[in-house]
Amino acid sequence: MEHSQIRWGVLGTAKIAREWLCPALALSKKGRFDAIASRSLESAKAFAAHFPGIKAYGDYQALLDDPDIDAIYIPLPNNDHVSWTLKCLEADKHVLCEKPIAMKADEIDQLIKMRDKTGLLAAEAFMVTHHPQWQRVRAWISEDKIGKLKHVEGSFTYFNDDMGNIRNHAEYGGGALPDIGVYPSVTTRFVTGLEPVSAASKIEWENGVDTTARVMAEFPGFSLDFYVSMRMALRQKMVFHGEKGVLTVHTPFNPKGYGPAVIEIRYTNGSRESESFETADQYVNQFDAFHETVLNGADFPCPLEFSLGNQRMIDLIYEGEM
Repeated sequence: MEHSQIRWGVLGTAKIAREWLCPALALSKKGRFDAIASRSLESAKAFAAHFPGIKAYGDYQALLDDPDIDAIYIPLPNNDHVSWTLKCLEADKHVLCEKPIAMKADEIDQLIKMRDKTGLLAAEAFMVTHHPQWQRVRAWISEDKIGKLKHVEGSFTYFNDDMGNIRNHAEYGGGALPDIGVYPSVTTRFVTGLEPVSAASKIEWENGVDTTARVMAEFPGFSLDFYVSMRMALRQKMVFHGEKGVLTVHTPFNPKGYGPAVIEIRYTNGSRESESFETADQYVNQFDAFHETVLNGADFPCPLEFSLGNQRMIDLIYEGEM
């Protein structure tokens, strides 16, 4: 690229964009937030009021047509992710799309094809892969600090029965597994480098939406059990149980929002080892990694091929419903 900063536009006025991603973009080293688009100009202007100086568009395509925008962040409803990612790539824009980037694994194949055709970066916003606590967990697992991994446990829950919320509507791709079930899956795959060979699940449905799911998956050499829910009190934790110790990630998915980022090992001999990551911001790190890939050709930690593997696991979980 001819300039040293990535100029970003945001497609949609979702809460996650306003409260987490756009503030993180302002703190990133080589990017800036330049424009917001909504289906209504009034909504775009209301969003822009939180970020003085940015352009507001009342039409998504108008943002894609802006020649001064290099990359697009997409926080639209899940069912819109594939189509708008493709449109952004066709408009010669790099793309960072919220998870899940697709509702079925085979939909990601066309994204990979278009990414390769355009030479642009398209990626799913799995911010956890950019947090140093997960990079440390991956290192500790690979170094056999807890011995051979035998079992993983996880949970991620919050309460949301608001029928005005898109997460409670099947037509928008709502559900607990697409929204939060992807996290126990992606972090387990990220730290082990392995893929599940089978999965079974028990799912509670309301109006076509999976509101609670318990998952039992088998990986080569270890098992994974986790539950996710949109109808339970707030909780999140990941535990990796080895032959010599138990590694706990106390705030695995939303550090700062839920609690401090601390990981801890309890060994069989009674000793403990822990590390905290008080200043880390996974959203800022995500943008920094994105910019390094676009500007300098660095490998991106969460490429579409990794996202494809995760969606295959989610598909497997649905297929394994008991």
